[in-house]
Formats: sequence, C-alpha cells, structure tokens
Amino acid sequence: MNTGVMQSDVKFPIRFDADVVAREAGFSLSDLRKKGDRGHAVTVMGKGAAKIVAALMKENKIKGAIAMGGGGGTYIAITAMQEIALGIPKICLSTMTGKDLSGLIGSRDIILFPSIVDMAGLNSISRLLIKQAAASICSISNVSAEEASKTKGRIAISMFGNTSACVNLCTELLKSKGYEVFPFHANGIGGRTMEALISERYFNAVLDITTTELADDLCGGICSAGPSRMDAAANLGIPQVVVPGCLDMVNFGRVETVPSHYKNRELYSWSPEVTLMRTNEEENKILGERLVQKVRKSLTPVVILIPVKGVSQIDIEGGVFHRPEVDKVLFETIKANSIGKIPVVEVDAHINDAMFATRLVSTLLEIIEKN
Repeated sequence: MNTGVMQSDVKFPIRFDADVVAREAGFSLSDLRKKGDRGHAVTVMGKGAAKIVAALMKENKIKGAIAMGGGGGTYIAITAMQEIALGIPKICLSTMTGKDLSGLIGSRDIILFPSIVDMAGLNSISRLLIKQAAASICSISNVSAEEASKTKGRIAISMFGNTSACVNLCTELLKSKGYEVFPFHANGIGGRTMEALISERYFNAVLDITTTELADDLCGGICSAGPSRMDAAANLGIPQVVVPGCLDMVNFGRVETVPSHYKNRELYSWSPEVTLMRTNEEENKILGERLVQKVRKSLTPVVILIPVKGVSQIDIEGGVFHRPEVDKVLFETIKANSIGKIPVVEVDAHINDAMFATRLVSTLLEIIEKN
C-alpha cells in the first residue's frame, strides 16, 4: 500500500496506490497536493489506510503487516494497524522508537523496530535493518497459535505489585475451577488494553481487583487509563466483581517529577522511578462516587467487595500508607452511593489475605452461574 502523497517511482507492484488510499478517506490526491498541508495529508492517508485494512480484515486477508517510516509514515502505519486483530503480527520499522508512542499504539500488539538511521535512501545500515524486519514478519507470521484447551471461560483480572498476592491466589483458585485467567497490570496501558479486549467480548467475566487507575485519572498520575476505565464490562453486561484496590495511591515518576502542588503531600518512593502519593479524604470521596457510578450502569449483577483492613500492600497495619480514617471515607462513600443499587460486601480482611481472595472468587463464580 502506498500511503505517500508526492509522486513516487518504484519498481515493485503496489496493490493499493496513493490515490485509492486518499479516496477511501474522502479526498483526492490532487487536492491534497494542492493544499500543501503535510499534517492534514498524514491524517487523511492514515484514515484511508485504516479503512482499507479494516476491509481486508473482514475478508480474512491479512496474515501480517509491516511498514516503515519517519514521523508521518509511523503515524499512518500505526493508525492502519489499529484495525488488525490481536495475534496477527504487526511490525513498524521506525525512526520514532525512542519516543513515547503508547498513546498512538494503544492496546494493539504492535512491534516497533528501530531504524537507527533515517528513511532517506538505502545504505549498509538501513539495508540490514530492513532485511531483519522482513525476516521477522515472515518468521512470526508462521507461528501457529496454540490449540486452546477447553475451559469454562475467560476471566480478566487487574493487578499491581501492591495486590499481586491477592491476584495470584485468585488466579490459582479460578484455574482449579476450569477457567482461563488473564492478568492486566493497572499501569494505564494495561487498563486500556483490558477495556479494549472486554469491548471485543474476549472475556466472560471480570475480577477488577485493582481499580487504582481511577485515582491516577483523578489526580493526573502516570498510570491513568483514561475516563472510560471500567466502562466496557458495565456497558456489555459482563459479570464482574469490583474492589477499590490501591485507591490509596496515585503514581508519579521520579520524586522530582511530582507536580509542585503535590510536593507537600504524603509521598513514598516505591522504586527510584516510581513515587506514590497517598490519596486524602477529599479524593477518596470522589473516587468512591466514581467507582459506584461506573458499575451502576451494568446490565448484569455486580458486587463490590471492600477489604476493611486495607486496600494495598502498604495500606496495612504498620504500613506506610495505612490511614484507616481515610479509607473509611472511601468505604462509606461507596456504601452510601450503592444503597438499593449495587450489593456491597465488607470483608474483615486485608486485600492480600487469603480469606479475601477466596471470597472474591466465590462471589464471582456465583454471579457467573446465575448469568
């Protein structure tokens, strides 16, 4: 597919030339050239390429996708690759691999292959890397998916290092009952990916143990999954159990990157690259309201389970974020907003206690069986 706008002279066959790509987006190639607006042209060609790829996907005619380019070419390629399903290999040889392209890549399994040199003619470096990229797409396109074993269903679970003990035990218990379990790290991209796959009806149920991305979305942390986090399961009526897991914290990078208006807040260095901020009473009230608002839309029963003795590994008696009075604001807000709408169960346990994990799994299985 030729997604360029200017005149090109190549010696290999092109199935979809630039004029076809432009027309798919509702423009003519001549108009794009006359306009002379590079940003506009890149947007148009990305849209046109995506429409062509989407049509090919519907016809089951894509086994893999490979592209190369600088800033504009990378944008067009990744935009088109958004239409390709999970598991079909996608490689982009790009000058942009040193940039944060997570917002553009989103939840897709796109491999960025560094070009090292710019895409301006061939030389010994570019020739080698183009060959390697081509060899890579050929190799991974011929990898067969494992034949899926029979399971009762697929269950998505959200996790963090602060809730891993709970998630690990829930995973073991669900697997012992015949379910396949898919953990997603609640670091922003993980939550967005989980939401995207829920929207594609990939899962039969959701065990949303780590809803911390709501806190990052509220306070501008680095692990925000955006305002649509927790919407997919409710909108589609997929059975779920929800926990206010890790709503005691907001994630930032190195301590010097914490916004100035938070400098006097309670901060904890989780690692040299991650600084956690303890949420306060005001934020917990808002978070409790938002969590309930999300699940109230569900078309199937939802249960909220509250671990009374703490919502994270460091929110435990003796832990650096253990603030029972702040947690109480969160818990009371959840209960007050759920009355008559969503069942709320308070469990006299910490989030990482075995008893809490057991209760989570039994509650989720009960909802699944009823639906």
